[in-house]
Amino acid sequence: MQSEFNIYGQTLSSRLILGSALYPNPALMQQALQQSGCEAVTLSLRRQAPEQQGGEQFWQLIRDLKLKLLPNTAGCHSVQQALTLAQMSREIFQTNWIKLELIGDDYNLQPDPILLLQAAEQLLADGFEVLPYCTDDLVLCKRLYELGCKVLMPWAAPIGSGLGVLNPYALRTLRERLPDATLIVDAGLGVPSHACQVMEMGFDGVLLNSAVALAKDPVLMAQAFSQAVSAGRSAFVAGAMPKQDFASPSTPVLGMPFWLQEAP
Repeated sequence: MQSEFNIYGQTLSSRLILGSALYPNPALMQQALQQSGCEAVTLSLRRQAPEQQGGEQFWQLIRDLKLKLLPNTAGCHSVQQALTLAQMSREIFQTNWIKLELIGDDYNLQPDPILLLQAAEQLLADGFEVLPYCTDDLVLCKRLYELGCKVLMPWAAPIGSGLGVLNPYALRTLRERLPDATLIVDAGLGVPSHACQVMEMGFDGVLLNSAVALAKDPVLMAQAFSQAVSAGRSAFVAGAMPKQDFASPSTPVLGMPFWLQEAP
């Protein structure tokens, strides 16, 4: 179906996934998630631990939404850190899903490709359903997919930058070369048109946080992204007209116009 997609055997009707960080307050986060229509939300143990009293209000709001939880390993710089956090997240949130993040550079927060492969292999062997946050590098994505990562999350631009799609060619190549993988663009999108653009390319979904949480009106922006994702998907399914380097009249003229015809 046009609106549904699959993540490790679980079908979601919304192709938009939102994060739970950076909102002005928990109530606005809850409203934005509700208005977006998303069915899954990312969250991190390194930001707020549910067992600590200070985070109880936040976690209660998350539970009340009854969304699918996608824990992440944000902030990890080593394989062991990522493995430990993933195991803790599985125990607390009761899910095998894990968004694997392993940062290799603190300036642009680019994932470390070597450690990412190592951690993904170990997590898959431990029964996790791994969604690796990666760059748009084709070889890296192929290796992750061959390891068993059925869902890949390449960036469009550095996380939190809002720059949009920096390398359309790389993303289009990923879609063409990995037709059976579930591809979710994660990071770098700033406005709804960016989300629409990647969905028109045939990507299966979009994950974002900063673009909604840091908007002047997060709730309205969440709605806008939801509509953009839906519009982009519809456009992809509909099939765009072929591009051409010359003009073609949209209203063809048959025969000679009457005003050029000679009077009898």
